[in-house]
Amino acid sequence: MSTHRYGEYEDDYEDYDDTTEALDERPRRGVAHLVSALGGLLLTPVALGLLSWGGLRQQQLIQATLSTNRDPLGIALLAGGAILLLVVAALGALSAVGPILGGLIYGVLPGVAAMAVPDWGFRLVNLMPKSDIAYGVMDFLFIGGLLGVGFLLVGSGLANALVRRRREA
Repeated sequence: MSTHRYGEYEDDYEDYDDTTEALDERPRRGVAHLVSALGGLLLTPVALGLLSWGGLRQQQLIQATLSTNRDPLGIALLAGGAILLLVVAALGALSAVGPILGGLIYGVLPGVAAMAVPDWGFRLVNLMPKSDIAYGVMDFLFIGGLLGVGFLLVGSGLANALVRRRREA
């Protein structure tokens, strides 16, 4: 006879397994984290470079000619950059790591640095080889474009993480 006050009802309760068994049943997500992280770290700067270069081409054409003519290459670069950013955000379905890393490293940190101390922004851009892409990135950096895109990617990754947690709970 048990000394516990509910000891006589011991047979009425199921034995609950330890939570470690439930944790062991969760699928390993290492590959998903790795693929998402690599995608975020490799595709984000390419996407931002394409957006910056395409935007610069459009801006220069309109300012130089004072017309509404369009540059097909500039439009293609903008579209390519936007599609790559969409891919980075979609990698959040695998793991939130990719969009968060890409957004923080290539958007939020440079954007905050350039807004807080503009000299740092110029130093960051000077690390790039001199080209139209570097000038486009500088424009995008100082108008807050990198900061905005960075926060959107981080937000996309966090939203994916929260949705995943709700589904698993």
